[in-house]
Amino acid sequence: MQEVWPGTPYPLGATWDGTGTNFALFSEVARRVELCLFDEDGIESRHVLPEVDGFVWHGYLPGVGPGQRYGYRVHGPYDPARGHRCNPAKLLLDPYGKAVDGDVRWHESLFSYRFAAPAELNTEDSAPYMPKNVVINPFFEWGDDRPPRTPYHETVIYEAHVKGLTRLHPAIPEGLRGTYAALAHPAMIDHLLQLGVTAIELMPVHQFVSEHALVARGLTNYWGYNTIGFLAPHNAYSSTGQLGEQVLEFKAMVRALHQAGIEVILDVVYNHTAEGDHLGPTLSFRGIDNAAYYRLRDNDKRYNLDYTGCGNSLNARHPHALQLIMDSLRYWITEMHVDGFRFDLASALAREFHDVDRLSAFFDLVQQDPIVSQVKLIAEPWDVGEGGYQVGNFPPLWTEWNGKYRDSVRDFWRGEPVLQEFASRLTGSSDLYADDGRRPLASINFVTCHDGFSLHDLVAYDRKHNEANGEDNRDGTDDNRSWNHGAEGETDDPAIRSLRARQQRNLLATLLLSQGVPMLSHGDELNRTQDGNNNAYCQDGEIAWVSWDGDADLAGFIRTVSELRREHPVFRRRRFFQGRTHGGELDGQRDICWLTPSGTEMTEADWNIGYAKAVAVYLNGDAITEPDPRGRRVRDDSFLLLFNAHSDGIVFHIPDERFGERWEIVLDTATPRPADREPVKANDELAVADRALVLLRRVLPAWSGPARAVDDGQG
Repeated sequence: MQEVWPGTPYPLGATWDGTGTNFALFSEVARRVELCLFDEDGIESRHVLPEVDGFVWHGYLPGVGPGQRYGYRVHGPYDPARGHRCNPAKLLLDPYGKAVDGDVRWHESLFSYRFAAPAELNTEDSAPYMPKNVVINPFFEWGDDRPPRTPYHETVIYEAHVKGLTRLHPAIPEGLRGTYAALAHPAMIDHLLQLGVTAIELMPVHQFVSEHALVARGLTNYWGYNTIGFLAPHNAYSSTGQLGEQVLEFKAMVRALHQAGIEVILDVVYNHTAEGDHLGPTLSFRGIDNAAYYRLRDNDKRYNLDYTGCGNSLNARHPHALQLIMDSLRYWITEMHVDGFRFDLASALAREFHDVDRLSAFFDLVQQDPIVSQVKLIAEPWDVGEGGYQVGNFPPLWTEWNGKYRDSVRDFWRGEPVLQEFASRLTGSSDLYADDGRRPLASINFVTCHDGFSLHDLVAYDRKHNEANGEDNRDGTDDNRSWNHGAEGETDDPAIRSLRARQQRNLLATLLLSQGVPMLSHGDELNRTQDGNNNAYCQDGEIAWVSWDGDADLAGFIRTVSELRREHPVFRRRRFFQGRTHGGELDGQRDICWLTPSGTEMTEADWNIGYAKAVAVYLNGDAITEPDPRGRRVRDDSFLLLFNAHSDGIVFHIPDERFGERWEIVLDTATPRPADREPVKANDELAVADRALVLLRRVLPAWSGPARAVDDGQG
């Protein structure tokens, strides 16, 4: 028999110290906890944890080290009416486990009830069908790794799926594709750098599970929003498959990206777990302490409260559930060196009781935490519960996925009358963020993301085509704000193809020239299609993978516009525009000025014209109010942006000399080579094609020298 010493209640999880491993597990309702060790042949040995302090059961096993597979069995009440679902017949994963071996093999034994008789307790052993935790070696040679700490105003985010981005990349060795090692490959890093990306936001890499119903349909939870281990990197993304190697491979990936100056942001799912509703499997939390880890209905604790649409909601009101979230965040920062987090359905974490409360305990803890508060914190500011849409309402430390930006920009370029809102989104959404003392950088701007149409499909489909998901096309949103431009799906019509390509450039240019933080979606630069599927969460195949033989023209376009953004601080201001008027007259001294196509200043009546779909905006590079890091004045070139979302071309009148005498065309989404066009002068007329964006830069007299005397960038 393995000798078991008392050990310590902290840290939670399995901690190897070089000579043995300490095991610690929280359960307030447990009467006894057994640690289960598994040898290479899968033979189980059980060891009672001898001590309990503050509801933490613990023990130390000398000689047990990295590579040891383990799980727990918790003896306690099985009383669903009181919210308790302990069942020692079920092997349980460690909530603090740092690596997982294997995957769930769906079987009735994983459930605490009999399918044919739900009231009957299922005492069949689940261990043969369960993955196991693995004790890891925490030591890693980080060398001189340092977080890039890219400021928000210099950040360009690239949302990506570990497998989907790299699975088909021809320059990456076959054995590495679809793994953490593939993301660290020079070919992948070079691609990101060429696009101007400064941070990669990875879709879930916490250990996750594919739901029983999906597997029964021959599908999988490809996206990964179904977590079962908040401290464990998903094992299927390991290139070796060896016990615990996913931890080392993940760290090596982060180190390589950091060396290239690219931050790593994780999309994290702390709002629910893979155990689903009260009819779900018992894999971990449910069997350890159901009432502590999950929100339950006050009037009937047999049932879960569900603000996520996934069957359960993590109980962010309970101190040990909160501790798990915070310990997990700190672990990924301190031990895995990640640079930030995007919180899936973040409003669910703000629910103290029923209503969303932005000052809930979770946000208080984050605010005061000296580690977590110092990284990038991005909220998906909604959940599926009542009152869950909270765009603009998160605390000042946080940035937010700006869903209103996405909707407004899509609507504008498909010809909807949203000019006034479009102007607000273009300039940083001050209506959402200024009143709380926040800045334009609180807005994470995006037009596409993993959820919904790809950029190609946004301009090629009027409606979703999700038949491959096996849900009769009922899944996925119907609010796509898309437009197929005359044909549903692929077409050989050259006019439609040309217009679609122009609209893609319009959307990308708008995104990269808007105030706030731009986020690109992986594969959009290669014209990636999902064949009209706007909910490819279960498609682990070519529908969702990035094809690297796609159109490279968009990648070149993104490179051009992101370089403009990087070189010109007027497109990435840290404070909102003031738009102050000097003497009540139209002049070129304000930091921003909105103009009609005729060159006159926009009036309230102009903004309220329902059919208005064209506008010009002047950005004054001499009126930037924020200083550079050394306190010096920031100056930049001045620009005119001309937007035409009409179905016909429009002639814009260039404003008079007070704004600038000569302007060069640096970008025209309707013309491949705008640099070949002659500059225009004040009071000239400039034809802008239907559904096109033109960017002009003011040309100063030769004697005046460069406009950009001081930049706030690093280059």
